[in-house]
Amino acid sequence: MKPKKNLVRDAKTLHHKSISSLKFSMSAFNSYEEEGRLTRVLLHAQHSTEMLLKCVLAQNKEKVFDDKSGLSLSFEKCLNLCTSKYSLTSGEAGSFRAIDALRDEEQHWFIVIDEALLFLQMRALVTAYDEFQKRSLCLSLSDLIPDRVLPVSTKLPGDFDLLVDKEYEKVSKLLRPGKRRRDEARARIRSMLAMEALVTDEVSTSKKDVDRIEKAIKGGDEFSAVFPRLSTINTSQAGEGPTLKVHFTKREGAAVHFVAGDEPGGAAAVREIDLQKKYWIGAKKLAETVGLTPPRALALRRELNIDKDESCSHTFSFGKSKHVQFSDNASRKMKEALAQGIDMEDVWARNRP
Repeated sequence: MKPKKNLVRDAKTLHHKSISSLKFSMSAFNSYEEEGRLTRVLLHAQHSTEMLLKCVLAQNKEKVFDDKSGLSLSFEKCLNLCTSKYSLTSGEAGSFRAIDALRDEEQHWFIVIDEALLFLQMRALVTAYDEFQKRSLCLSLSDLIPDRVLPVSTKLPGDFDLLVDKEYEKVSKLLRPGKRRRDEARARIRSMLAMEALVTDEVSTSKKDVDRIEKAIKGGDEFSAVFPRLSTINTSQAGEGPTLKVHFTKREGAAVHFVAGDEPGGAAAVREIDLQKKYWIGAKKLAETVGLTPPRALALRRELNIDKDESCSHTFSFGKSKHVQFSDNASRKMKEALAQGIDMEDVWARNRP
């Protein structure tokens, strides 16, 4: 790790708020008090990550206020900027986004999450927080918070896929006739939907989604068919006790397809939400992100078939106007090509406008 950076004034304030919220979240996690524990853990954990993202942006003199509204940037916008420009990895972004999704459900309605799954989420968050902070700010959590107070549990977490499969069985039992525990079952379904944020930014936990999944579980559908995204998640763990590090990784899973929230078909589908959250980068911004002029960025896009890749680009139609927007996948692929030494002169000769 490089020597510690001197933080600029706003970044220093934001970082102090971030660490304070992380401490509050850890205190709530390890608290003897059960009343409101989950709410306090998730509220403070999400606030901590958002303040860290804004701290990194402020340190790099990025605008953290929207020019039109005058309001500070949203969590999702900060996450996208840090992913595309400031080395936040997709795994770290997934951990931050999952906590945000869980907090959102807990704050605006209610959820129930298994203790072992909560432990995994929090340890993964601490791991992602520490690694991103080291790279972007040259600061380590061990210098700021004693290892002994990081989230610990009397229960061994186990593998994520086994835990969610066990959770799925529990929901199935809660929904059986005569149990009268439907509210708890639906709260657990919301938690599982929110955890899809580990591998995608297209997270939806609408009532229609919960209704459809409840129906599929009652119908006896398999876990992998109802939650295909969760079936693609692996965990890797290193260390033990207070020094345990947890990383979420993605593997190839079952094929999925998009459906509308009220489509009567099966639940084995990706919930469709606002595509503008995924495809948020304009052509000019994309060029700036990868460090090329707009014409040369266009040439590289053509070379890599970015505009034809559905994971990288999407064309929005507004009446007769059409606008092409790009996702983080586009900037990631272009940066990787440049880092691997692609010959831009050859690219320019073949693909220039």
